[in-house]
Amino acid sequence: MSMRIAPSAFTCIGYGVSDGIAVLRLNRPERRNALNRRAYDELEAAFRAASADPEVRCVVVTGADPAFCSGEDVKEMMTGEEHGKSVARLTGVRPEPTPAAVAALECDRPVIAAVNGAAVGWGMELTLFADIRIASEQAKFGEIFIKRGLVSDVGGLWRLPAIVGPAKAAELLFTGDIIDAEEAGRIGLVSDIVPHDELMERALALAGRIAANAPLALRYMKEGLRRTAYGDLREIGSWVSGTLGTLFETEDHREGVQSFLEKRAPVFKGR
Repeated sequence: MSMRIAPSAFTCIGYGVSDGIAVLRLNRPERRNALNRRAYDELEAAFRAASADPEVRCVVVTGADPAFCSGEDVKEMMTGEEHGKSVARLTGVRPEPTPAAVAALECDRPVIAAVNGAAVGWGMELTLFADIRIASEQAKFGEIFIKRGLVSDVGGLWRLPAIVGPAKAAELLFTGDIIDAEEAGRIGLVSDIVPHDELMERALALAGRIAANAPLALRYMKEGLRRTAYGDLREIGSWVSGTLGTLFETEDHREGVQSFLEKRAPVFKGR
Protein backbone atom coordinates (compact mmCIF):
# COMPACT_ATOMS: atom_id res chain seq x y z
CA MET A 1 0.00 0.00 0.00
CA SER A 2 1.10 3.55 -0.65
CA MET A 3 1.42 4.50 2.99
CA ARG A 4 4.30 1.98 3.28
CA ILE A 5 6.53 4.36 1.32
CA ALA A 6 9.10 5.67 3.79
CA PRO A 7 9.78 9.44 3.74
CA SER A 8 13.41 8.64 2.92
CA ALA A 9 12.21 7.18 -0.40
CA PHE A 10 10.08 10.18 -1.41
CA THR A 11 10.85 11.65 -4.82
CA CYS A 12 7.90 14.05 -5.29
CA ILE A 13 7.64 15.44 -1.77
CA GLY A 14 10.14 16.80 0.72
CA TYR A 15 9.50 15.74 4.31
CA GLY A 16 11.34 16.67 7.48
CA VAL A 17 10.70 17.12 11.19
CA SER A 18 12.31 19.74 13.40
CA ASP A 19 11.31 21.14 16.79
CA GLY A 20 8.05 19.20 16.74
CA ILE A 21 7.01 20.54 13.32
CA ALA A 22 6.72 18.33 10.22
CA VAL A 23 7.20 20.26 6.98
CA LEU A 24 5.70 18.61 3.92
CA ARG A 25 6.74 20.34 0.67
CA LEU A 26 5.40 19.34 -2.74
CA ASN A 27 8.51 19.21 -4.90
CA ARG A 28 7.73 18.99 -8.60
CA PRO A 29 8.35 22.66 -9.48
CA GLU A 30 8.89 21.88 -13.16
CA ARG A 31 5.23 20.72 -13.22
CA ARG A 32 4.04 23.46 -10.84
CA ASN A 33 3.79 20.71 -8.20
CA ALA A 34 1.04 18.92 -10.12
CA LEU A 35 0.17 15.55 -8.61
CA ASN A 36 0.83 12.31 -10.42
CA ARG A 37 0.08 8.91 -8.91
CA ARG A 38 3.44 8.74 -7.16
CA ALA A 39 2.89 12.19 -5.63
CA TYR A 40 -0.57 11.19 -4.39
CA ASP A 41 0.89 8.08 -2.77
CA GLU A 42 3.70 10.05 -1.14
CA LEU A 43 1.26 12.69 0.09
CA GLU A 44 -0.79 9.97 1.77
CA ALA A 45 2.34 8.41 3.25
CA ALA A 46 3.60 11.77 4.54
CA PHE A 47 0.40 12.52 6.45
CA ARG A 48 0.35 8.98 7.85
CA ALA A 49 3.98 9.36 8.92
CA ALA A 50 3.24 12.65 10.70
CA SER A 51 0.26 11.11 12.50
CA ALA A 52 2.35 8.14 13.65
CA ASP A 53 5.37 10.15 14.86
CA PRO A 54 5.15 11.04 18.57
CA GLU A 55 7.63 13.88 17.98
CA VAL A 56 5.29 15.68 15.55
CA ARG A 57 2.99 18.24 17.15
CA CYS A 58 2.08 20.34 14.10
CA VAL A 59 2.29 19.96 10.32
CA VAL A 60 3.05 22.62 7.70
CA VAL A 61 2.32 21.81 4.06
CA THR A 62 3.61 24.00 1.24
CA GLY A 63 4.97 23.83 -2.30
CA ALA A 64 8.27 24.49 -4.03
CA ASP A 65 8.02 27.81 -5.86
CA PRO A 66 6.49 28.97 -8.13
CA ALA A 67 3.26 27.15 -7.18
CA PHE A 68 1.61 25.51 -4.21
CA CYS A 69 -0.07 22.80 -6.30
CA SER A 70 -1.63 23.10 -9.76
CA GLY A 71 -3.86 20.07 -9.25
CA GLU A 72 -3.49 16.78 -11.05
CA ASP A 73 -0.77 16.25 -13.62
CA VAL A 74 -3.26 15.95 -16.46
CA LYS A 75 -0.74 14.88 -19.08
CA GLU A 76 0.49 12.01 -16.94
CA MET A 77 -2.75 10.99 -15.22
CA MET A 78 -5.03 11.08 -18.25
CA THR A 79 -4.70 8.45 -20.95
CA GLY A 80 -7.04 6.62 -23.28
CA GLU A 81 -8.12 5.97 -26.83
CA GLU A 82 -11.44 6.48 -28.58
CA HIS A 83 -12.33 5.76 -32.21
CA GLY A 84 -8.65 5.17 -32.93
CA LYS A 85 -7.68 8.58 -31.57
CA SER A 86 -5.80 9.32 -28.36
CA VAL A 87 -8.02 11.11 -25.87
CA ALA A 88 -7.59 12.31 -22.30
CA ARG A 89 -9.42 10.53 -19.52
CA LEU A 90 -8.63 9.42 -16.00
CA THR A 91 -7.99 5.73 -15.54
CA GLY A 92 -7.91 3.57 -12.44
CA VAL A 93 -10.71 5.36 -10.57
CA ARG A 94 -11.05 4.08 -7.01
CA PRO A 95 -14.56 3.38 -5.59
CA GLU A 96 -13.61 5.15 -2.35
CA PRO A 97 -12.55 8.59 -1.10
CA THR A 98 -9.14 9.70 -2.36
CA PRO A 99 -6.65 8.01 0.02
CA ALA A 100 -4.45 11.11 0.21
CA ALA A 101 -7.49 13.18 1.19
CA VAL A 102 -8.46 10.70 3.90
CA ALA A 103 -4.90 10.66 5.27
CA ALA A 104 -4.78 14.47 5.36
CA LEU A 105 -8.18 14.78 7.02
CA GLU A 106 -7.47 11.99 9.51
CA CYS A 107 -4.14 13.52 10.54
CA ASP A 108 -4.71 14.28 14.21
CA ARG A 109 -2.07 17.02 14.40
CA PRO A 110 -2.96 20.63 13.55
CA VAL A 111 -2.19 21.27 9.87
CA ILE A 112 -1.20 24.67 8.42
CA ALA A 113 -1.20 25.25 4.66
CA ALA A 114 1.44 27.82 3.69
CA VAL A 115 0.10 28.70 0.24
CA ASN A 116 3.00 30.11 -1.75
CA GLY A 117 1.39 30.30 -5.20
CA ALA A 118 -1.39 28.82 -7.32
CA ALA A 119 -3.57 26.28 -5.49
CA VAL A 120 -6.12 25.08 -8.03
CA GLY A 121 -8.12 21.91 -8.53
CA TRP A 122 -6.84 19.29 -6.12
CA GLY A 123 -4.26 21.85 -4.99
CA MET A 124 -7.07 23.94 -3.54
CA GLU A 125 -8.55 20.77 -2.03
CA LEU A 126 -5.27 20.23 -0.21
CA THR A 127 -5.44 23.71 1.32
CA LEU A 128 -8.98 22.96 2.50
CA PHE A 129 -7.82 19.82 4.29
CA ALA A 130 -5.64 22.05 6.49
CA ASP A 131 -6.96 23.61 9.69
CA ILE A 132 -5.38 27.01 8.96
CA ARG A 133 -4.36 28.65 5.68
CA ILE A 134 -1.73 31.40 5.40
CA ALA A 135 -1.28 32.89 1.94
CA SER A 136 1.59 34.55 0.19
CA GLU A 137 0.55 37.67 -1.67
CA GLN A 138 1.20 35.60 -4.82
CA ALA A 139 -1.32 32.88 -3.91
CA LYS A 140 -4.33 32.05 -6.07
CA PHE A 141 -7.18 29.63 -5.41
CA GLY A 142 -9.58 27.87 -7.74
CA GLU A 143 -12.09 25.01 -7.58
CA ILE A 144 -11.77 24.36 -11.32
CA PHE A 145 -13.37 20.89 -11.42
CA ILE A 146 -16.50 22.17 -13.18
CA LYS A 147 -14.26 23.26 -16.07
CA ARG A 148 -13.33 19.59 -16.54
CA GLY A 149 -16.90 18.31 -16.31
CA LEU A 150 -16.38 16.97 -12.78
CA VAL A 151 -17.42 17.60 -9.19
CA SER A 152 -15.03 18.70 -6.47
CA ASP A 153 -13.45 16.27 -4.05
CA VAL A 154 -14.45 16.33 -0.37
CA GLY A 155 -12.57 19.57 0.29
CA GLY A 156 -14.81 21.72 -1.89
CA LEU A 157 -18.10 19.95 -1.13
CA TRP A 158 -17.55 19.20 2.56
CA ARG A 159 -15.09 21.76 3.94
CA LEU A 160 -15.43 24.87 1.76
CA PRO A 161 -19.07 25.72 2.70
CA ALA A 162 -18.16 25.61 6.39
CA ILE A 163 -15.19 27.93 5.81
CA VAL A 164 -16.61 30.60 3.48
CA GLY A 165 -20.37 29.96 3.74
CA PRO A 166 -22.67 27.96 1.43
CA ALA A 167 -23.43 30.78 -1.02
CA LYS A 168 -19.80 31.78 -1.63
CA ALA A 169 -18.81 28.13 -1.84
CA ALA A 170 -21.54 27.56 -4.44
CA GLU A 171 -20.25 30.52 -6.47
CA LEU A 172 -16.68 29.20 -6.47
CA LEU A 173 -17.76 25.63 -7.24
CA PHE A 174 -20.30 26.51 -9.94
CA THR A 175 -18.10 29.02 -11.80
CA GLY A 176 -14.65 27.50 -11.37
CA ASP A 177 -13.36 31.06 -10.97
CA ILE A 178 -9.81 31.60 -9.73
CA ILE A 179 -9.44 34.19 -6.96
CA ASP A 180 -6.36 36.01 -5.66
CA ALA A 181 -5.02 36.20 -2.13
CA GLU A 182 -6.82 39.46 -1.38
CA GLU A 183 -10.22 37.97 -2.26
CA ALA A 184 -9.36 34.80 -0.35
CA GLY A 185 -8.69 36.92 2.72
CA ARG A 186 -11.89 38.92 2.25
CA ILE A 187 -14.09 35.81 2.22
CA GLY A 188 -12.26 34.14 5.12
CA LEU A 189 -10.62 31.39 3.11
CA VAL A 190 -7.22 32.39 4.50
CA SER A 191 -6.48 33.79 7.95
CA ASP A 192 -3.43 35.86 6.94
CA ILE A 193 -1.75 37.24 3.81
CA VAL A 194 1.99 37.90 4.05
CA PRO A 195 4.84 38.99 1.76
CA HIS A 196 6.01 36.03 -0.29
CA ASP A 197 9.50 35.89 1.20
CA GLU A 198 8.08 35.87 4.74
CA LEU A 199 5.57 33.06 4.23
CA MET A 200 7.46 30.12 5.70
CA GLU A 201 8.85 32.20 8.55
CA ARG A 202 5.32 33.21 9.54
CA ALA A 203 3.92 29.70 9.06
CA LEU A 204 6.67 28.12 11.16
CA ALA A 205 6.26 30.76 13.87
CA LEU A 206 2.55 29.94 14.11
CA ALA A 207 3.32 26.21 14.06
CA GLY A 208 5.81 26.76 16.89
CA ARG A 209 3.21 28.51 19.05
CA ILE A 210 0.80 25.64 18.43
CA ALA A 211 3.44 22.95 19.05
CA ALA A 212 4.29 24.49 22.43
CA ASN A 213 0.89 23.43 23.78
CA ALA A 214 -0.16 20.11 25.33
CA PRO A 215 -0.03 17.49 22.53
CA LEU A 216 -2.96 15.36 23.68
CA ALA A 217 -5.16 18.38 24.25
CA LEU A 218 -4.29 19.65 20.75
CA ARG A 219 -5.40 16.37 19.21
CA TYR A 220 -8.67 16.37 21.11
CA MET A 221 -9.21 20.04 20.24
CA LYS A 222 -8.80 19.22 16.54
CA GLU A 223 -11.16 16.26 16.82
CA GLY A 224 -13.73 18.46 18.56
CA LEU A 225 -13.56 21.03 15.77
CA ARG A 226 -13.92 18.35 13.12
CA ARG A 227 -16.99 16.90 14.80
CA THR A 228 -18.73 20.23 15.32
CA ALA A 229 -17.78 22.05 12.10
CA TYR A 230 -17.69 19.37 9.42
CA GLY A 231 -19.43 16.10 10.29
CA ASP A 232 -18.87 12.73 8.64
CA LEU A 233 -16.10 12.39 6.06
CA ARG A 234 -16.87 8.88 4.84
CA GLU A 235 -20.45 9.60 3.76
CA ILE A 236 -19.61 12.56 1.52
CA GLY A 237 -16.42 10.81 0.37
CA SER A 238 -18.38 7.79 -0.84
CA TRP A 239 -20.84 10.04 -2.69
CA VAL A 240 -18.02 11.95 -4.36
CA SER A 241 -16.22 8.81 -5.52
CA GLY A 242 -19.42 7.31 -6.93
CA THR A 243 -20.36 10.52 -8.71
CA LEU A 244 -16.88 10.92 -10.17
CA GLY A 245 -17.05 7.35 -11.43
CA THR A 246 -20.11 8.37 -13.47
CA LEU A 247 -18.72 11.71 -14.66
CA PHE A 248 -15.39 10.25 -15.77
CA GLU A 249 -17.30 8.35 -18.46
CA THR A 250 -19.04 11.42 -19.93
CA GLU A 251 -18.21 13.20 -23.17
CA ASP A 252 -18.16 16.49 -21.27
CA HIS A 253 -15.35 15.30 -19.03
CA ARG A 254 -13.28 14.19 -21.99
CA GLU A 255 -13.96 17.50 -23.70
CA GLY A 256 -12.99 19.42 -20.56
CA VAL A 257 -9.63 17.70 -20.34
CA GLN A 258 -8.98 17.70 -24.10
CA SER A 259 -9.70 21.43 -24.33
CA PHE A 260 -7.30 22.08 -21.45
CA LEU A 261 -4.54 20.15 -23.18
CA GLU A 262 -5.28 21.95 -26.46
CA LYS A 263 -5.47 25.35 -24.70
CA ARG A 264 -8.94 26.24 -25.99
CA ALA A 265 -12.38 26.91 -24.51
CA PRO A 266 -14.41 23.73 -23.92
CA VAL A 267 -17.67 23.04 -25.74
CA PHE A 268 -19.93 21.08 -23.39
CA LYS A 269 -22.95 19.12 -24.67
CA GLY A 270 -24.51 17.74 -21.51
CA ARG A 271 -23.70 14.14 -22.22
